[in-house]
Amino acid sequence: MKTLRQIGSLAFVLGLFTVVFAGIPWHVVAADDPVVPWWLRIAVFCLLGGILVVLLTVAIEQRKNRTRAGAPLPAEPDRSVLLLNSAALPGREVTEVLGLVQGHTVFAIWLGKDLSALVRLILGGELTEYTEMMGRARIAATNRMVAQAADLGADAIINVRYMTTSVIGSAAELLAYGTAVKLSE
Repeated sequence: MKTLRQIGSLAFVLGLFTVVFAGIPWHVVAADDPVVPWWLRIAVFCLLGGILVVLLTVAIEQRKNRTRAGAPLPAEPDRSVLLLNSAALPGREVTEVLGLVQGHTVFAIWLGKDLSALVRLILGGELTEYTEMMGRARIAATNRMVAQAADLGADAIINVRYMTTSVIGSAAELLAYGTAVKLSE
C-alpha cells in the first residue's frame, strides 16, 4: 500500500509540475490553438489520478487500522510503571537511573471534524474535536513511554513531561518523556 501511495504521490507531483511549468506557458504562447497537446493531457491525468490513488490508499489503510485496532485506546492504560512529574517519591529513594525514555506520536483528525472545529472556532466554545485528538495522542505517547521503561525494568519514570508541536494543518505531534529509574523498597 505504501509503495502504491508513493507512486500516486510521484504521479501527482510530476503532473502538477508539468501543468504549471510547461502547460501554462504553452497555453499563453499557443492560445490561438484550441487543441490540447497529448503531453498536457497525460500530465492532467497524472495529477488527478495521483490524487485519487493517494486518497484511496490512505482510506484503505485507515479502514484496516480501525478494524485491527478494534476498541479505542483505554482511558487509563495499565500502570506497571509509576509516573511522576517530580524528581523524588516520598518514602522511596531512587537506587538506579536507567536513562531517558520517550513515547512519540503524530495525530490528525479527518477533514469533516476539522471543518466542524472551524465552525466552532468562529462561533466560540471548546474545540472538542481537537481535545479528543490530543487526549488520544497523549495516551498513545504515554503508553509507548511506559512500554520503553518496562523493557528497561524500571519501577518509575520521574520528571515526566509532555511536549506538543503542530506538524501540518490539523496534525499535532506529541512527545512524552522522562527518566526511567529503579526505586528502593
